[in-house]
Amino acid sequence: MEPTSSLGADERRGPGSVEVQVAAAALQRSEVFHVVKELLGFVLYMHHQIPSVLQSLETEFAGLKEEMSEMTAPLAELKPSDQRKYNTRKREVRCRIKKQEKLMKGISTVLSAFQQALDKVSTIEGVALILGGSLVRPLFVYDITVTHGRFDSGSVKGHGTTKLAQSVSRKAVRALISCGAGSLSYTGSSASTR
Repeated sequence: MEPTSSLGADERRGPGSVEVQVAAAALQRSEVFHVVKELLGFVLYMHHQIPSVLQSLETEFAGLKEEMSEMTAPLAELKPSDQRKYNTRKREVRCRIKKQEKLMKGISTVLSAFQQALDKVSTIEGVALILGGSLVRPLFVYDITVTHGRFDSGSVKGHGTTKLAQSVSRKAVRALISCGAGSLSYTGSSASTR
């Protein structure tokens, strides 16, 4: 039998602890990063802090940026009606980018700070996701505890997303949902990863 890592949710005011067993001796830096990123996206969406899931936001924002870069060179041979449509679409894209830019920069800053922190440590015991206006009196605290959190010499950026990381993050999100996370009656205040 292989050693296991587990991921769970320890709720202060909720249904209790939930564990997700993973058949692995340890999680790599990139795998821990992926799991925490997916849980962060789920938690922010669940608490209505972002308009859609993180992966969709990233895809949409990248698509808008690409569309805007393609629109920088205006077509000289357009009819006036087509030119108006082109200019209207360009304004719409610019406005949507401007609306999403602050959110995406904030998320990117958090994720890059987490990447740097993971790259500098040799072991990890846990990560706390705190939602609310104050660290003294947070509304929700998700404590992600990682057992077997000893890292090799690799970097977070050095590896792609593995099937193990995808599996653990899906299982963790499902475990939170099965505890009632995301429902209107959910009152949990903490989640834990092992």
